Amino acid sequence: MTGLESHLRARKAEGRKLLIPYVTGGLANWKEGIRAAVAAGADAVEVGIPFSDPVMDGPVIQEASQRALNAGATPPAILAEIPTLDVQVPIVVMLYYNTVFRTGHERFASMCRQNGVAGAIVPDLPLEEATGWCAAADSAGVETVMLAAPTAPDERLPRIAARARGFVYAVGLLGITGERDALANTATAIAGRVKTVTDLPVLIGVGVSNAQQANEACRVADGVIQGASVVRRLMEDGPDAVGSYIAEVRAAIDAN
Repeated sequence: MTGLESHLRARKAEGRKLLIPYVTGGLANWKEGIRAAVAAGADAVEVGIPFSDPVMDGPVIQEASQRALNAGATPPAILAEIPTLDVQVPIVVMLYYNTVFRTGHERFASMCRQNGVAGAIVPDLPLEEATGWCAAADSAGVETVMLAAPTAPDERLPRIAARARGFVYAVGLLGITGERDALANTATAIAGRVKTVTDLPVLIGVGVSNAQQANEACRVADGVIQGASVVRRLMEDGPDAVGSYIAEVRAAIDAN
């Protein structure tokens, strides 16, 4: 299993901007979509664990999650498929805390470790309530990525960064995921603030909707997370479209 933080730090040290696409686990052709994204230049991949009440997700990822659930996707089944991806970049799972809680901290962390998952993002688990999960994850060697919201006060950011493993997820805007016409000013603002308090990689996610916006985000951040724009292409046009899109974003951020 490739360590998330060490892998991203090494690529960052080469002068590379970081690109992490999100793909909903259990969606039709999800594994082929991941392989296409990695072949096109992804530095790591987020695998979404579908949940019936996705509080952070907009219409595209909600639809993807529902399609996956309708097809019978479950957290254990998705985790069990990760070793079959055979990609040479870290895999991070993104899921809601209900799944972790119902499974049990230690058990879920162990399941991640056994299936080659390098990290986890739990967006509805706030810093003050994350101790139990983070301790279990640390013990299992699973790196918990923490989120920094645009509304976070300055005194809170160092505590988020100190608890973060892998990278810090700078949330680009308040609201749900989805494609937007322009990159929010809050995206580069929060990334810039986080970068003053940590040397961890800082990536902007939520609202980075195309290659041009990714380029803009990477003028401040160390990289970007692409979710709805990737998942929409996978649902509409299949894995090849994902590969073409990631190649386009890769070229755009490499131009920085």
